[in-house]
Amino acid sequence: MSSRLSLLASPALLRAVQRLLRPLARLLMAYGVNYLAFCNLAKGVFVDVAARDFPDDGAPVTDSRVSLLSGVHRREVKRLREEMLSRAPPPPVVSLGAQVVSRWCAEPIFLDSRRQPLALPRLASQGGEASFERLVEGVSKDIRSRAVLDEWLRLGAVTLDAEDRVHLVEHAFVPARGLDEKSFYLGKNIGDHLEAAGHNLIESQPPFLDRSVYCDGLSAESVEQLRVLSRELAVGAMQEINRRALELQEADHERADAGHRITFGVYFYAENTRSEEKVAA
Repeated sequence: MSSRLSLLASPALLRAVQRLLRPLARLLMAYGVNYLAFCNLAKGVFVDVAARDFPDDGAPVTDSRVSLLSGVHRREVKRLREEMLSRAPPPPVVSLGAQVVSRWCAEPIFLDSRRQPLALPRLASQGGEASFERLVEGVSKDIRSRAVLDEWLRLGAVTLDAEDRVHLVEHAFVPARGLDEKSFYLGKNIGDHLEAAGHNLIESQPPFLDRSVYCDGLSAESVEQLRVLSRELAVGAMQEINRRALELQEADHERADAGHRITFGVYFYAENTRSEEKVAA
């Protein structure tokens, strides 16, 4: 416990957290969420984490202990624990979409000679087993493929061409539109990245993979080349991980210890630092 408290007192850690909060504050204010609303949200999260993630050697976690760990007044702790944050399931379209896209990007029948997702005939009468209809039915027979297609078209996840073929816009289910769906992935992806980075600060071994490439002094054209290259390499890596994960998932489905999950992600970001300097000046 003392090591964690000493970390919290680290100026370097606090500066890192301050940097993390800047894009979060910008995002929240863009959607009308001000500081007071954020504080109320954060208060509940601090109570939730203190109650869930800091057990006292098996003893019951009391309101007093949660108050001590979180810094939230004990009266509010009692109320917030009664309203304990639920681990809400993802929007239905996200849960189904992730499974369908995983199959589309992994199973040979849905891939071309370069192992890229094929444009699929919409109906089984047009494409047989290698159709969008059969792809969806392979995940769930309770939802009609037409309903899935209509929702994905709304979200910008697929396009439909003049030959009635369905094209996957992204090689992972990240909708171009739909605030609920995109918000879910914001929490999932950034949350897991922070979990990995936090583990690497708090625990000694084994560290999680958490690496980036940094380079400055680039032109806009060079940044665009690197953006395209990073996207190509990242999509290829994620497809390989996805294929292997599905194979292992199938092999592990009857094992008693098959209760673990993984997240593998990469990202790309660019900004004009010279324009920032002019604003600061």
